Amino acid sequence: MIAVPEPDLTERELVERAVALRPALLERQAETEELTRYPEETHQDFLRAGFYRTLQPRRYGGYEFGLPTFYRVVTEIARGCPSTGWALCLTAAHVLQVAGVFEKKAQDEIFGTDGDFRAASTVAPVGLARPDGDGHILLDGVWPYSSGAPYSTHYIGQTLRAPEKPDDPPGPFVLFIAPRSQFTVVEDWHGVLGLRGSGSNSVRIDNGRVPTHFTRETSLLDLPVEGGTPGSKLHDNPMYAHRAPSFYHGELAAIIIGTAYAAADEYARILTERPQLLDPTRTRAELHDYQRHLGEALGAIHTAEAALQHNAHAWMEACRRNITGEEAFTTAVDNRLALVFQHAGRMAYDVLQGTLFRTAGSRHARDGERMQRYFRDAATYWTHVGASMAEPLARRVGCDRLGLPSDGIPLIP
Repeated sequence: MIAVPEPDLTERELVERAVALRPALLERQAETEELTRYPEETHQDFLRAGFYRTLQPRRYGGYEFGLPTFYRVVTEIARGCPSTGWALCLTAAHVLQVAGVFEKKAQDEIFGTDGDFRAASTVAPVGLARPDGDGHILLDGVWPYSSGAPYSTHYIGQTLRAPEKPDDPPGPFVLFIAPRSQFTVVEDWHGVLGLRGSGSNSVRIDNGRVPTHFTRETSLLDLPVEGGTPGSKLHDNPMYAHRAPSFYHGELAAIIIGTAYAAADEYARILTERPQLLDPTRTRAELHDYQRHLGEALGAIHTAEAALQHNAHAWMEACRRNITGEEAFTTAVDNRLALVFQHAGRMAYDVLQGTLFRTAGSRHARDGERMQRYFRDAATYWTHVGASMAEPLARRVGCDRLGLPSDGIPLIP
């Protein structure tokens, strides 16, 4: 057992800490983009606040708070800096897979003596897992787009099992966890349109050596959870018996909703400070059209967040029902939850680019302007592989409702 840093910390207090950091994150936005990762000062703020431990089991020094609280923290951090929210979310979230899929022996070693754990990840398999005959697998490869890699203590990756004979095809997916000593962070996160400070670097493993019990022959997109997992039994918490895709889409929705709130904050500032073109003695805040733009945008963002939070509770309920045997957490359940998260994110994205950025004025599309940064970040979110799953997810949900097979519809092209 690892002691929790603050045993009496509440979920509400954790969210309040995220809100309180907003002014500092706003001031650090430009520095974060320049560094291509959030600064060490922000990392120390997150360590003190306990954000990395939000979903981590209490057995291993975490707070084991629920998914709704985690998404609220992510939304608030992204409201201060979208790049920072993205990186925090995609390193603090993967503890769920570790705590769910792996056996106690692996978890004891992974979380160590102090529970300091952060893990970047990517879904694409790279390279081959080769057994060394001594209880380990050998890994080589470069895993790109590993958001949050600069501050990660571990890496969760996917590879393929090496064939037994040279001419045979590779074997099934192998999910692995590599400690920090086994990988290096490639300084290649630059030249992107948005999310420039998300630390989405590549991770390189050269002749890495990972214990076999740090691996599972499974895919992140199809974790076997029906009836429970090793982690849900170990921690006596249904949250650790979940399917990952829906959870992942909720992560992206929480980030883009926070980004939309940030754009609305900036829009309100612009309206109160910018003089009217033909009557410079008055500001745009007095014009009905701009009041309506802001009100409609806030209505859409609030609705998106309400959908995010409601669906997060539904996700927790799906985990509980899976454990009790009331209803298995099947792919069909996962599809339905994922599509709701997708729609929440789409609603926030649409209002950010279609209303707030469009009507803020061209002067706020210049380099260095926060509104431009939010637009770039949102555009980059919309090109992400997660956003591209919208159409296959919709088709899956339609087929599920019609009683037609949907598992064969690929989520990723």
